[in-house]
Amino acid sequence: MTTHRVKRCAVRALAVMAAACAIASAASVPASAADEPTRQQLMADCGSGEGKCTLNSPKLEEAYLGEFRQVSNSLFNCTTSDATQAMTWDDTVGSSDSLGVSVTAGGKIAGIVDLSITASYGHTWSSSHSESSTLNMTVKPGEVGWISRAQVMQKVSGTWQTHYDSPKWGHYYWFFQDTVTGPAKNGTDGKSNAVVVKTRKMTAAEKHSCSNGSRTGRLSIQER
Repeated sequence: MTTHRVKRCAVRALAVMAAACAIASAASVPASAADEPTRQQLMADCGSGEGKCTLNSPKLEEAYLGEFRQVSNSLFNCTTSDATQAMTWDDTVGSSDSLGVSVTAGGKIAGIVDLSITASYGHTWSSSHSESSTLNMTVKPGEVGWISRAQVMQKVSGTWQTHYDSPKWGHYYWFFQDTVTGPAKNGTDGKSNAVVVKTRKMTAAEKHSCSNGSRTGRLSIQER
């Protein structure tokens, strides 16, 4: 881009700047890969505040039930009869984007996504969800039991717009597509969180530990 053209871009109105100077993927002036930022660099600038960022045209996808994850300690039944015990569980589910970057609760990125969702859909968006409770579970002799939980999740896709006060990598504006995945409110799109008790047979080594160690004839708890 020539010096004359950069000057013309600098004095144009905001809308014209965005159209003529800022569309990174469709810039008319050839640029090498080294001249362009990575998505990670742009996201870092959004997070630090160096870039004034917005998430444009957010689209909430249909909610779905995430994968089950162990949320309690494991109970080993080294006795000869069924064992029932109350187990406490706790779970915290966060958010991340398509780059695998964690979207931290209370951070700038989470705030921008929440602002965008609120403006477009009229309800708030949360980047993190924590929950805990106690559940009775029964484990048969020679088995291990634990509690697993699955959280309702939802993806929001949109276009990040990064605006700089002074040109960076040759432009005032950069755009890139992204998808952020985070916990959704229980019942969203008819999907519900799930908490289940899971069990399995002990391995040979675990059975050996039961018969030869301090677990003999007892219940044993192993921290997750």
